[in-house]
Amino acid sequence: ATIRLDGPTPGNLLSVDAMTALLDAARSLATDPHLSAVVLTGRAEVFTLGFNLADGDRLATLTLAERREALAIGPRLCAAFEALEPLTVFAAEGWCVGGGVAIAAGFDLRVAGAGARFYVPEIERGMNMSWGSLPRLVNLMGPARTKRLVMLAEQIDAERALAWGLVDELAPAGGALASAIAFAERAATMPPVQLRMCKSGINAYANALAPVAAALDRDQYLLAQASADYAEGVASFRERRPPRYRGD
Repeated sequence: ATIRLDGPTPGNLLSVDAMTALLDAARSLATDPHLSAVVLTGRAEVFTLGFNLADGDRLATLTLAERREALAIGPRLCAAFEALEPLTVFAAEGWCVGGGVAIAAGFDLRVAGAGARFYVPEIERGMNMSWGSLPRLVNLMGPARTKRLVMLAEQIDAERALAWGLVDELAPAGGALASAIAFAERAATMPPVQLRMCKSGINAYANALAPVAAALDRDQYLLAQASADYAEGVASFRERRPPRYRGD
């Protein structure tokens, strides 16, 4: 099965509607016993530039309980793709930012076109990195490189992403989807039940402590969202100026 994220916004942003559609797509595949592989890709020029801040503005008008429920869609989306029993392959061209990286981390394999770039700007906007992505990223890259990507917000190209372990395969520019489908076709030659059993065992070991590490990240996001530094991070981004953080 191939899923393509292609929304109406210029940056292919992760709006609430887009994330809901992705979540529904993942859940629709969860009970197909004959499926061997799932590929997720974006546009030819960009996977996503991240979460749609306009949706964030609307969430700010909700009660705390309503905001907490609304913010569950991101972690549920990542968890739904991670829970799929077939092999999952993520294919990115161009920028993959913020929530796009969080989604990618929940896949079994990641393929990047030669011009792809990965960036986690949450800390620069006064946010924490959530959606259960931190333990997944540490599994892939180790703690030090995860700190560089998340805490220092380093922008890394496809070659560095491959060297760091964030990406498993580097394809020619424009070739990420074809390379991802090649992995899917290889998976389809394997006995399907045994394929799923192997994945289950690997993930059970690799992710044994992941729920503990990510248990509070949604509530940490709510706490960060109530801070003056969050408001400054979003305002400075929109005003195209350096932020002035005060630890408030």
